Amino acid sequence: MTVHRFRPRLLDALRGYDRRRLAADIGAGVTVGVVALPLAMAFAIASGVKPEQGLVTAIVAGFLISAFGGSNVQIGGPAGAFIVIVYGIVERYGLTNLLISTALAGVLLFLLGLLRLGTLVRYVPVPIIVGFTNGIAVLIALSQLKDGLGLQVPKVPADAFSQLAALGAHLHTFNPWALAVTLASLAVLLGWSRLGRVGDAASTRAAAAWAARLPAPLVVLVLGGAAVALLGLPVDTIGSRFGGIPRALPALELPAFSWASAQALVVPTVTLALLGAVESLLCARVADQASGLPRHDPNQELMAQGIANVAAPLFGGIPATGTIARTLTNARAGATSPIAGMVHALTLLAVVLLAAPLADRVPLPALAAILLHVAWNMGEWRTLSRRHLRRHGADYRWVLLGTFVLTVVFDLTVAVQAGLVAACAFFLWRMATLFTATPWPDRAPDGVGVVRLEGALFFGAVGRIEALADPSAAPGAPAGTRALVLDADRLFWMDASGLDALVQLQRDLQRQGRELWLTGLRGQPADKVQRAGLTEGLGGARLAPDVGSALAALAA
Repeated sequence: MTVHRFRPRLLDALRGYDRRRLAADIGAGVTVGVVALPLAMAFAIASGVKPEQGLVTAIVAGFLISAFGGSNVQIGGPAGAFIVIVYGIVERYGLTNLLISTALAGVLLFLLGLLRLGTLVRYVPVPIIVGFTNGIAVLIALSQLKDGLGLQVPKVPADAFSQLAALGAHLHTFNPWALAVTLASLAVLLGWSRLGRVGDAASTRAAAAWAARLPAPLVVLVLGGAAVALLGLPVDTIGSRFGGIPRALPALELPAFSWASAQALVVPTVTLALLGAVESLLCARVADQASGLPRHDPNQELMAQGIANVAAPLFGGIPATGTIARTLTNARAGATSPIAGMVHALTLLAVVLLAAPLADRVPLPALAAILLHVAWNMGEWRTLSRRHLRRHGADYRWVLLGTFVLTVVFDLTVAVQAGLVAACAFFLWRMATLFTATPWPDRAPDGVGVVRLEGALFFGAVGRIEALADPSAAPGAPAGTRALVLDADRLFWMDASGLDALVQLQRDLQRQGRELWLTGLRGQPADKVQRAGLTEGLGGARLAPDVGSALAALAA
């Protein structure tokens, strides 16, 4: 197997680079950096870590994903899809093991890209992706009820039912001011983009349209922080819970590594790697459609994701992947190259270095509202409607709903594993039904049975071949026939189990004193039969180019 050549898209994007493109990339990068600021902190807090760890991830991983990635406009950083997984790892294994698992997942991602396996991620069935995406959205929303309602829960469990039980046991700590901040923040998030249609005067509409260009999450943070400070609202803030955000990047530090920890983290590591690969490549495909720039290189993108996820934990960062909302913002803001993503990371770094103390007064209910809004936009809720499900077959419905329910009830690992098994089982069943063994009574002379084989003869369909050996049940060769002719002209593929079924059929018919003829073999089935030596077993006279030749030989 040849490995993929390491060539970041940045090298190609810089050809013919000029001041106009630089200005566009700087403008887009600053815009995305402002949008990423509240999201990075919110995702970190929801994942059970400190807000600065989300910012560090967006800075370090975001810069490296853009610098070494295979997309022109992809923006990397902490993502909502990781919240549930990261929270569960922190609760069960601790923060240090999260850093180790993230770095190991980065190694796996790099190897996936290096070995040219990036295209395999595209083969994950759509209902599985939709199912676990909707499930993660539900879990994100559920995880924000604590801060959204102002409940004083010492430790929130990872699974959904335990979360509901813990929240229910602490309903007496409900804070109405926290709920008011949450609802007001949601109102701003939902209504901010509509400001451009406010007012009748041209000047009013122009001012409202200009204000609407500001990122709604940033507006929520500013207004929420101002309200808490001016009105003295009794709600938790970043400063009161986490002690604020340091005005510098953390020092480079290797997490304590041991093989015992690595062995215990196999499942979380694989989960992070696969989810990161799926999310980043789906995001890159969306970016291709939104930007109109050259298509992304999936293998290079995975290698960049791997580098970023190895580097981020060295600074205390959490898992990173491609982020659809920030990537679309980048594309719509006019980005032309990965320079925009690198500027986005530098913008966040400047905020941390210059304005970190301002984050102390950011109310946690406002961040909860931002994540509730993210969860709502993240879910494809129409896919759960009865009208949508009725448009698809039973296999689509079972896989989608099963993955969704298992994600909420158990976890993403169980859901994806079960979804893949179910999807494979439905696929095999569907392929088995497409293989047919149809009798041709009008072409069969006395004493000869003719059966047409059509489709793929594999292990899931061999039952139809085995049935032909029973004279009382075989549709094409009932009792009294001296030969059975199988027309394989429309047989396009055969596996080892199908070949073995033909060999066994020949032996059974031979014991019954009957002959087996194969006609029309070509392509892969003919090559399979010849390489397996079945030609010698049947004898040259029992293979024919077509049914007519076989019947003529039998009539002679």
